[in-house]
Formats: sequence, structure tokens, C-alpha cells
Amino acid sequence: MAASFWLESPLTNDNGAVGLGTFARRSTVSLSGGFGEIRLGRDYTPTFWNDTLFDPFSNIGVGGNLIGSVNTRLAVATARATGDPLNGGLPGGPDNYVRTANAIGYFLPAGLNGLYGQVQYALHENVKRDEEVGSPSRRGAEAGLRLGYAAGALDVAGTFVQSTVGDAWLPGGVHGTRKVRSASLGASYDFGGAKLFGEVSRVVDEARSAFAVHGFQVPTSITGTYQGALLGITVPLGAGQIRAAYSRVKFENDARPFAPLGTAAGEASAAKLALGYSHSLSRRTTLYATVARIRIRDGQNNPAVIGVGVGPAGTGTFATSGGFSPRSATGYDFGVRHVF
Repeated sequence: MAASFWLESPLTNDNGAVGLGTFARRSTVSLSGGFGEIRLGRDYTPTFWNDTLFDPFSNIGVGGNLIGSVNTRLAVATARATGDPLNGGLPGGPDNYVRTANAIGYFLPAGLNGLYGQVQYALHENVKRDEEVGSPSRRGAEAGLRLGYAAGALDVAGTFVQSTVGDAWLPGGVHGTRKVRSASLGASYDFGGAKLFGEVSRVVDEARSAFAVHGFQVPTSITGTYQGALLGITVPLGAGQIRAAYSRVKFENDARPFAPLGTAAGEASAAKLALGYSHSLSRRTTLYATVARIRIRDGQNNPAVIGVGVGPAGTGTFATSGGFSPRSATGYDFGVRHVF
């Protein structure tokens, strides 16, 4: 058996404001052996693994797929809605999309004829609660799994994750909750001369609450659904590699019996086309360049999530002071990557 630890810190390379001062990225201890691996701490979620491993751009940079961008923006939006960002409020990290804290995880061992997978459960920060106003919240709890099969050129995996991003007892004995459920299926196949990637995703953001009518509490439910799809390819070219991907996410809102004032309603969608090239100068040093074009339809119906652009992490907004996102935007990145 082996006992292991992993402490990973974020770095802001442009201004040095953050560096080796926290371990707000992955921070885990684990025990592994023939039985697999038990991992405790702050770790990546099953959803993020699929969004990253089945993306030619690894879900980063301006070429990062829209499924990951929208999921990140949704996590940030739900954190802001509650006024209490989880996970330290880090960009791209709150509310259990990229990483989750307090996690108990189990990974299947190798040697299962290509079968792999993980189960993850994250605890909230509070003690046992009572059914009364002001009692401790279960916000931050998360449960998920990922199951896949990899053999030869084929790799395919499916995920399901549920995260509690809102939880409170309201006046009148109403239990208000907000849960985000995500499911995805991703696959890749390496033909040798080219590698194809694909993913489909469905994310449901459901908020249950109540409103007062003549002294009575009337239950209400607001559900936002995000349907995503990705198709990508990488092609080796000598010491380089061409990468391309097209991704799209469609948003639909279903409010029952009606949407509270200020709630985005209707439909919106965004589509992104990305093209990139990387060139290896050595085993550890690579030059890269990417260009991406995003187009938004009816972004005003959900400016906090669908109104996304191609920022440094693929998640920047281009919203104006009126809250309306432009119909299109173009982003570029280029640089050198060195692995130590």
C-alpha cells in the first residue's frame, strides 16, 4: 500500500498577487493499494473530469469548451445569489463545479479490463440541523460518480453529480433549497492520424422556495436547464499538433407558478468555435496559439451564465452596463509552456 498527499496552490503569473500562499486547489491525502484508492480532502469533481479530459483544449484558455465555461459561470452565479461563495470564493471554483472541499472519494483500482471510476461525497460545513428558521444549512454538500471504460484507442465515461448550493428553512415551515444536478457522457477515439472528442451534457439548476399570498406560503419552483454538446479533434503534425473544437450550450427556464421579479426567463444559447496549434520545442517546452469565436443568442435572458465570453479562462463576461451581452466576441491566446 501507499500513503500519499497532494498540496496544490494557485498562481497568478501576470501580477504575482497569489502564489504559494494557499492550497485552495487540490489538497488531499490518500491511501492506495490493490483495493483502489481512498482519497480525502479537496479534490476535482467527476463532472469537471469529463469536461476537461474530453476537450481538445483541456477546458482551459480561450479554446476551452462552452460546457465548462457555462458550468463555471453557473457555479459563480449561484454563489453570488446566496451571498456566501463556497471554497473561498475562488474564480471558477465556488459551489462544487471544479473542486469540492470536505470530500471522501474512492477510485477503482487498475487492472479491471479497462473499467475505471470514482465515487465522491462531500460534507457540508455545519452541524446537524433542526427544522426551524435560522438553523444550520446543508449548503456545500455534494455527491457524484464517474464510470468509464478505456481500451486501446477508445475512452468513454459518464458522470452524475448533485450539489446543494442553497438550503434554508423559511417562515411558515417552508424548506427552501437550490440544487444543481449535472450529467454528462464523453468519449474519445484515437485513429492515429487524428483523435476525435465528443461530449453531451445536461445541467439542471432547481430552486424551491415559497411566496406569501394573504398570509399563506405558496410553494414555487424555478428550474433552469442547460443542454450542452461538444465535438473536437486533434491532428498531429510533425512536432506540432492542430486542435479544433465546436461547443454549444442552450438554456431554458421553467418557472412555476411564476418567476419572481428579476429572475431570467425564456431561452438563450451560446456557441463557440476554437482553433489552435501547439509546437513542441523539447520534451518540456511547447509553444501554443489559439483563436476562438463565440456567438450568443438572447444572452439577456440569462446574462449571468449564458452571457459568457472568451476571457483568460474562457469564462469572462462581455456584459455592458445594461446587463446585455454582445452577440459575438473573439479571443486569442499565445504563449510558451514549460513543464518543470
